[in-house]
Amino acid sequence: MQASDGDQFGLPHEVNMSWKNSAQRYGSVSMALHWIMALLLGGAYACIELHEAYGRTPTGAMFERWHTMLGLSILFLVVLRLGLRFVQPTPGIEPPLVNWQHKLAVFMHVALYGFMLVMPVIGWVLLSAEGHDVFFFGLQLPVLVAKDRAFANTVGEVHEWVGTLGYFMIALHTAAALFHHSFMKDNTLVRMLPVKSSASPAATKTKE
Repeated sequence: MQASDGDQFGLPHEVNMSWKNSAQRYGSVSMALHWIMALLLGGAYACIELHEAYGRTPTGAMFERWHTMLGLSILFLVVLRLGLRFVQPTPGIEPPLVNWQHKLAVFMHVALYGFMLVMPVIGWVLLSAEGHDVFFFGLQLPVLVAKDRAFANTVGEVHEWVGTLGYFMIALHTAAALFHHSFMKDNTLVRMLPVKSSASPAATKTKE
C-alpha cells in the first residue's frame, strides 16, 4: 500500500498547541509572529506601490500612512521576535544541512532580521527629515532628526535601495523554503507551519 499524500510530502496532520519552541518545531508564538510579519511585509510593499500609483492624492496619502504604520509594526514585532530567539531554542533542520548550507542559512536569517530592523528606522528618519509628524495608529512618535531637505533626499534614496534589496531577499527566502521542502525533503518549511506533521518528508517512505 502506498503512503498517503500527507505522509509523502510531509504535510500537516495534527495541530501543534505548544506556544514554546522545541528542538524539533517552532512554537505557536514564533509561528504567529513569523506569518503576521510576512503579511505585514506584503502589506507594506503593496501600500508603497499603491501610493506611487495614486501619487499626490488623498488616496495616495492614505496608502503612505499605512505603509508607515505597517513598517513600524514590523519594527516592534521583530524586536519581540529577536527577544524570543534569545530565550528559546531554535529548532534544528532534519536531516541536518552540510556546513556551507548551514552558514548560508544563518547569513540569510541575519540579513533578513537586519533588513526588518533597519528599513523601518530609515523610513522613520526620512519622515523626520522631511518635516512630517510620525504617527503609529494615532500615537505621535518623536522625530529622530531635524528637518533637512538635502539629508531627506539622501535618506530617501537609501530607503528605496534597501527596499528593492528586500524584494530579492524575501523572494530568495521563500524560494529556499520551497526548495528545501520539495527537493531536499527536510523539515525547513514544515517546522514553521501551524500544524504538526506525523513525520518529516525525509523520514517518510512508500509502503507496499
